[in-house]
Amino acid sequence: MYGKILIRCDLIVRTGMHIGGSSAFSAIGAVDSPVVRDPYTGLPIVPGSSLKGKLRTLLARSLCQDIENMPDLSADDARILRLFGSAEPVRRSRLQFADAFLTNAEALSSKGVRVTEVKTENTISRANAQATPRQIERVIAGAVFGVSIVYDVTDPAQVEEDLALLAKGMKLLQWDYLGGHGSRGSGRVSLKNFTLKNYGAPVELDSLNALFDEVDSYELFSV
Repeated sequence: MYGKILIRCDLIVRTGMHIGGSSAFSAIGAVDSPVVRDPYTGLPIVPGSSLKGKLRTLLARSLCQDIENMPDLSADDARILRLFGSAEPVRRSRLQFADAFLTNAEALSSKGVRVTEVKTENTISRANAQATPRQIERVIAGAVFGVSIVYDVTDPAQVEEDLALLAKGMKLLQWDYLGGHGSRGSGRVSLKNFTLKNYGAPVELDSLNALFDEVDSYELFSV
């Protein structure tokens, strides 16, 4: 191990975002599909697993060039495997994703704004045109989550290639969506305000900062 690089940024929600939690014990009349929340504060979070999985999928799609015939996880491109790891065979991930917590809850509250909204959707039966309503909870546009990713430097010669691939995935995310119901407009996000810190790695940050400056200016759904 040659040290670590900590990558931080803001994930800004541009359209209502739904990353689902459990509704197994919801009371009668509650929303059908609530968002996942921090059990300590009760506020929405973005699980690290959700962000990691989405970035990996987007990169795998972009590299295999055939989204109708995606490879098994263990057959991903070698660059993806070394970044994200695999279970069979076991490969250690060079990236560690923390859960992302809401950072502007007080600012939203001071404006009298709730951090989530309930969006009612209808499923229409093709057989009889009968509508079946459902309620989806979404984190509101304007919510900001603090993203933290640790990159383990195991080969200094591969750092720039690895982080260029991560930056590419972040660009792709801004053309796609995070969470569910993206084809209906949910989950558009921007990634902004990057900072990188070096903890003992024999690498210079200038060129790496430039990679994420490109991500910062790449957003599609700005407001």
